[in-house]
Amino acid sequence: MLVDLRSDTVTRPTAAMRRAMADAEVGDDVFGEDPTVNRLEARVAELLGKETAIFVPSGTMANQIAIRVLTEPGDEVILEADAHPFHYEAGGAAVIAGVTLRLVAGVRGVLDPAVVRAVVRPPNVHHAPPRLLSVENTANRGGGTVISVERCVELANVARDAGMHSHLDGARLWNAHVATGRPLGEFAGPFTVANVCFSKGLGAPIGSVWTGPRSLAEKARRTRKMLGGGMRQAGILAAAALHALDHHVARLADDHARARALWEGLRAAGLDVEAAPETNIVYVRVADAPVFANRLGEAGVRVVAVAADRVRFVTHLDVDDAGITYAISVCARLVG
Repeated sequence: MLVDLRSDTVTRPTAAMRRAMADAEVGDDVFGEDPTVNRLEARVAELLGKETAIFVPSGTMANQIAIRVLTEPGDEVILEADAHPFHYEAGGAAVIAGVTLRLVAGVRGVLDPAVVRAVVRPPNVHHAPPRLLSVENTANRGGGTVISVERCVELANVARDAGMHSHLDGARLWNAHVATGRPLGEFAGPFTVANVCFSKGLGAPIGSVWTGPRSLAEKARRTRKMLGGGMRQAGILAAAALHALDHHVARLADDHARARALWEGLRAAGLDVEAAPETNIVYVRVADAPVFANRLGEAGVRVVAVAADRVRFVTHLDVDDAGITYAISVCARLVG
């Protein structure tokens, strides 16, 4: 048996999603003529409460567009110390936007508004001007933690009061929405710009959507083009995202339930599990994470060692109850 718990990015399009892709009406999106892309952009903009939206290949590109359009070279971006743009985007903020990243420690990936307020430095010729606050929701390395609507509002207000813009990296915002029942727009609304991803829990093969005010749309599209993200008959990909919106959002609750079952099973087996999952990510502390991950892989359970002593398990639509049971049994054997 093979159970791939490395990431929710390993999901494969369902047969129904593939049919939707095959049947998609397409055009040249760089010319703005792909009707399926246009439908997706309009729908996501409405869901997130923003004026406009742009379909891009990846969440990393959406994040980099957000940083580029809201800053100038030499500016400072404030973000939680484990946030995606710092850990997983190949230094793109420095190369593409020419900015510095100010890392602030949070609790399970959640920033404290008072701490953010305290690190915002006043104007000074010696300092990089603080220009943007970026928030990741859910917080991947925090354990899939949900940043509550109330905390989102507080953080965006801190940024606004300091004369800064704000950005919501909502790659897994769908999980926060399902876990809390709060509308997507309540999470995204307080921020200047926000983006969501379709190739994680929603199971599409590719694609994210950046959203924001119309005043930034031209600069955002130009940045997308500069980064090589201007796609042509992209409706084939947008159709997968639309299918996911219709069929794969509510079912995220299944992933959350399986993550909780996994957490409970690993804890019962004697593993040092971190806090109970709020969504679909479980972290375990082990003495030698790479070795532990390799041994699991040899037994058919794929995970990721994210640090020398930390292993990540992520549930998704390609893992069923039997897969969770098997993963628990393999882990139990290894520590037994």
